[in-house]
Amino acid sequence: MGLSANDAFAAGGGRRNRRRYGRGRRGALSEINVTPLVDVMLVLLIIFMISAPLLTAGVPVELPKTEAGAMQDQPEPITVSVQANGSIFVGEDAVPFARLAPRLKEMAGPETTRPIYVRADGKASYEVVAQVMASLSTSGFTSINLITETGGPSSGANPEEAATP
Repeated sequence: MGLSANDAFAAGGGRRNRRRYGRGRRGALSEINVTPLVDVMLVLLIIFMISAPLLTAGVPVELPKTEAGAMQDQPEPITVSVQANGSIFVGEDAVPFARLAPRLKEMAGPETTRPIYVRADGKASYEVVAQVMASLSTSGFTSINLITETGGPSSGANPEEAATP
């Protein structure tokens, strides 16, 4: 039996044709897999959500707890902090008591309605906190706010009732 030209292609040449036309006709894959991108973005979102509250700048003080609600945001307040040892800070800069009023006046300019937040450590002397607030009041500032944390006992509630859920 003899082989014809067609039989030669059928016996071994078919592989060549299949290889040439099989993969070559699919073309390049033009779709982008979005799943890894979404995974990375979700991880970054979680990381930023956890780390954002930790980025609050300021002098570390332990605020007393009260039942008062949070204040609504006001534009650009000046923060005065009083630490437990009586140190006074404007923003993050230490300021002696004698320079407190002049420093705040130069920061606020003619705007005496600019809000001032006083953050006093719960263990700070009442005398120092009262002197700071009196100094601010006599300097002409009208919006002085004492900052506390929420969740403490109310002034009118029985402490035993406040402790039970």
